Amino acid sequence: MAQSKPRLELVRGLGPWASMAIVVGTMIGTGIFLKPAEMAGDAKSVGIVFAAWVVGGVLSLFGALAYAELGAAIPEAGGEYAYLNRAFGPRTGFLFGWTHSIVARPASAASIAAGVLKFWGFLMPSVLAPIHVFDFDYRFLGPVKHFHFAFTWAQPLAILVLFAITGINYLGVRLGGRVQIILTGIKIAAVVLIIVAAFSFSHGGGTPFHPFFAGSLGTGALGGFLAAMAAAMWAYDGWEDLNLVGSEVEKPEKNFHRALVGGVAFVAGIYILFNAASFYVLPLKDVAASQHVASDVVAKIAGVGAATWVTVAMVIAGLGSLNSSILSGARVDYAMARDGVFFRIAGGIHPKYRTPGRALIFQGILASLFALTGTFEDLTSLFIFAGWIFYGLATVGLFRLRRNEPNMPRPYRCWGYPWVPGAFVAGAVALTINLWLDHPGRCTAGLVLMFAGLFFYRYWRRNETNSSTA
Repeated sequence: MAQSKPRLELVRGLGPWASMAIVVGTMIGTGIFLKPAEMAGDAKSVGIVFAAWVVGGVLSLFGALAYAELGAAIPEAGGEYAYLNRAFGPRTGFLFGWTHSIVARPASAASIAAGVLKFWGFLMPSVLAPIHVFDFDYRFLGPVKHFHFAFTWAQPLAILVLFAITGINYLGVRLGGRVQIILTGIKIAAVVLIIVAAFSFSHGGGTPFHPFFAGSLGTGALGGFLAAMAAAMWAYDGWEDLNLVGSEVEKPEKNFHRALVGGVAFVAGIYILFNAASFYVLPLKDVAASQHVASDVVAKIAGVGAATWVTVAMVIAGLGSLNSSILSGARVDYAMARDGVFFRIAGGIHPKYRTPGRALIFQGILASLFALTGTFEDLTSLFIFAGWIFYGLATVGLFRLRRNEPNMPRPYRCWGYPWVPGAFVAGAVALTINLWLDHPGRCTAGLVLMFAGLFFYRYWRRNETNSSTA
């Protein structure tokens, strides 16, 4: 009787530096360059902006502490997919995986790629010039609406960027990890250089850090703080990506908590220092009106010509976020296909490179479709709501696993349990409620699309049951 070949497994090829680079490199993307202006406009005081960065950093750190325990105890591909499967059952894990794999991660990757091309368009405006414009009126269950869509070179170029980064990660997780270390190092150096230059070569902006507090701390200040917090959490997002590649992290019992906790603390420090530098060079009103705060800070210090390199830094920052997003995202597709609850085309491991090659290609094709349609930004913002639901639910799973599986090996235990993970769950609930109140229609649509995946789940589970009993 012929022996069956052993199933190929993913390689634990992400060491401590690559693990840290995934956490830091995903978080420091375009948000640090774009969000300070939005936050200054919403908060209308330097103090509230800083409060949002500090509270957002603490909340992210609490989440990282909880996820460090989950990642060290269940170091498997898929992150939340594996945790929710074990804590609440396969249906809950599937809901996360479906939301993540079909829309959230491909749309997010497309959005990052488009952002890279947008930044590059500052250096080469022809990239953003329209090739063809679709302009017409239509009626659907209501009044006449106008449709306007401009097809530019940025869209096909975004697809090239997507497949270039996908190709790097197809060739091996160690290669993807090395690229992540290089890109993360370059963009950290760029941000640190801006901070040092601001405090070393600038004499301040005339009224730095003014007004530090708003004129009144009533409901208007609270609304400004909540709006600034939403922007800050977008900039902090990405620390949980390391958990998606749990089966490829070397020595997960040590590297998970070091990379997650150390990475989030480091990024929070960088963000606060960068904002301090921005407000030291530019008054609050100039920060709020800025299109690109980093460029304006450098231009104020050394002239407009010197600010060109900041655009290059933005491109590198976007590429770093895209690399870690593609590297980690495909592991959910692979894990679900392996378990028989996803498209089979996304399953399997490349025999030579030991990567989920077909899942990477599947993810790249979906992301390319979003890049062509130009609708991915709306879809990405729609699924931020669902994302925070699953962040909170995975942390609730930590409590459930502590109760139901007290003897599970836990190489790292969450510091401050139960108060720290409890505070994170409370923060996640508050953020999702706030998002619901701000965008009720979009959030409802997100929930409908998420639960629509249950029809596919029943189909795949029935096929899996039939094949196992045949």
